[in-house]
Amino acid sequence: MPPVEDEWKKGSAELLILALLQAHPRHGYEIGKLIEIRSGGALHFHVASLYPSLYRLEKRGWIQGRWVEKPGQRRRRYYRLTPAGRKMLAERQVGWAAFVEAIRRITGPEYA
Repeated sequence: MPPVEDEWKKGSAELLILALLQAHPRHGYEIGKLIEIRSGGALHFHVASLYPSLYRLEKRGWIQGRWVEKPGQRRRRYYRLTPAGRKMLAERQVGWAAFVEAIRRITGPEYA
């Protein structure tokens, strides 16, 4: 699969993070790995870009983080979706679907 443009990744990072936190809390490294795995390697977020997005989402009140220590493991910050984050995720999913459909209508072969 060809690499995804950096600008496209910037615009989708928050949506991807919110979507991955919908099911249950996750730590930052897990979020990054899931993005890479589920995209078939097309999307990869470096820690340097992923964590600022997590902090920004937390500051907005869309996610909440807490430190968890487990025996034999490093301390990790787990993030969960807040009610405001669930609402924002739903809004972003609708907006993203409309955007993708608009692009398809312009670039699709049936419209050429």
